[in-house]
Amino acid sequence: MNHDIVIRGGTILDGTGAPGFQGDVAIQGGKIVQVGEVRGKGAEEMDATGLLVTPGFVDIHTHYDGQAVWDSHLAPSAWHGVTTALMGNCGVGFAPCRAEDRDTLIALMEGVEDIPGPVLHEGLNWSWESFPEYLNALERKARDIDIGALLPHGALRVHVMGERALSLENATPDEIDRMRALTAEAAAAGAFGASTSRTISHKTLAGDPTPTLKAQEDELIGLAAGLTEGGGGLLEMVSDWNTPDPSTEFAMVRRVAVASGRPIVFSLTARHDRTEAWKELLALSDEAAENGLDIRPVFPPRPIGILLGLVGSQNPFSGCPSYKEVAHLPPAERAAALREPGRRTRILSEDRIAGSNFPLITRLHWARMFPFGAPPDYAPPREKSLEAQAEREGRKPEEVAYDLLTEGDGTNFIFAPLTNFADYTLDASAECLRHRNAIIGLSDGGAHVGFISDGSFPTFVLMHWGQRGFPMEELVRRQTSDTARAMGLTDRGVLAPGMLADVNLIAPKELGLLPPRMVHDLPAGGRRLLQAPSGYRATIKRGVVTYRNGVATGALPGQLLRRGR
Repeated sequence: MNHDIVIRGGTILDGTGAPGFQGDVAIQGGKIVQVGEVRGKGAEEMDATGLLVTPGFVDIHTHYDGQAVWDSHLAPSAWHGVTTALMGNCGVGFAPCRAEDRDTLIALMEGVEDIPGPVLHEGLNWSWESFPEYLNALERKARDIDIGALLPHGALRVHVMGERALSLENATPDEIDRMRALTAEAAAAGAFGASTSRTISHKTLAGDPTPTLKAQEDELIGLAAGLTEGGGGLLEMVSDWNTPDPSTEFAMVRRVAVASGRPIVFSLTARHDRTEAWKELLALSDEAAENGLDIRPVFPPRPIGILLGLVGSQNPFSGCPSYKEVAHLPPAERAAALREPGRRTRILSEDRIAGSNFPLITRLHWARMFPFGAPPDYAPPREKSLEAQAEREGRKPEEVAYDLLTEGDGTNFIFAPLTNFADYTLDASAECLRHRNAIIGLSDGGAHVGFISDGSFPTFVLMHWGQRGFPMEELVRRQTSDTARAMGLTDRGVLAPGMLADVNLIAPKELGLLPPRMVHDLPAGGRRLLQAPSGYRATIKRGVVTYRNGVATGALPGQLLRRGR
């Protein structure tokens, strides 16, 4: 037996975008040693007839900063073929952090990324203060995937500026120098870069903005310069791009890139209130690439939408007084109580907004709210909206929504797209897919546990866009070698001799997404929405099978990655 594993007779999509071909893959010592015709035998022979054989997926936008501390299985991403994930995005995270600032960073993560405070309070052991110490803490735990981390600007700013950061004051030159030095320290310790947020959408549950919202250009240059001094890394950012228009903010981003020499990636979504801004940003990023600047947009391959239901953390009626009276009941009992005619009448007559603690409630419109269905529908036509259904039935949209949520055992969901669905199509995502400078991402794996379940993005890309004319080879490349190279990783993302043996075996005809379900498996009894796929026959990490037919094997070959090592 010459090899640890030999995968036989699959259609190899090697991650380069080259046409697929029939062949074998041999794995030895955690590395790929042969691709094509393999004559030697494997200790394990895997029949891949009729299957796609791809590199493991690389997700550059996740939020496993907390979960990676307490959990060895980084679901949901690991379920969807992801073998490498980058966390610490959007400027939020847990290091550096003094003891007195722990509650502040938990409140920020809770508000921005919807990870409950009690879960974080119980799950985080706080065996660190500095960012290098945080990396050391992560390194001590085995996992089913590799993870890398970005230095979060929000945590860094609070660490250096204290209350002045929370008051959105400008950093002094001395404070910028201190942030620059700590950024260099983090980069030298293995951070893959730094992240920052400039959007008013990122707030604590109390409604306070992220401490990085108004950071000035000299501070961002200092942050990026610190990366250069520490050995490299990228700058990740999210912005509203409306001060006063996208080109103004983008010009500042260009200046940061020129001054520091650092690659920059930014979140790009098609907003419903400014439907053309994403096109301008895409064009600006293409122009930057033509000018030799590495500034790339990261876009979602489907609408970023929230799931509203009795089993989730929010629904359209959560703020109603009469709903709150029964909100403590299990979903099935609550659905029965809500079906009582008197309670139904009261709730439908009450103000849904005034008593809500959900900051996005005012962005929800019945015209863009849909029955989610099974299998889930992420691109429903306009006529399936609750508003359209209400018009056909001569009812009010809230009545349609109420009756949908209270049917049966109360497990139905309403899907409410927030971005990338302004015209009731996925044209914005399709256009970004056609741009080689754009990066597939924004899955937010590990975050938004109560009302968003977008860790299934990798599966959706193959399933949805593969059925709509996009070559499967290119869809695989966009989630493997393209994202790996954006992170600065050159040892994975391609099936070739000498590369890391991260491999997926996928049955294309079986590929699908199951309905999200609520599970109670977080610290402090916390719950989260998880969406599993079908069609993954096996996932291999560093030459070890971690999942077979969607079931974890218990093997934990994943490691903490340190940039440049």
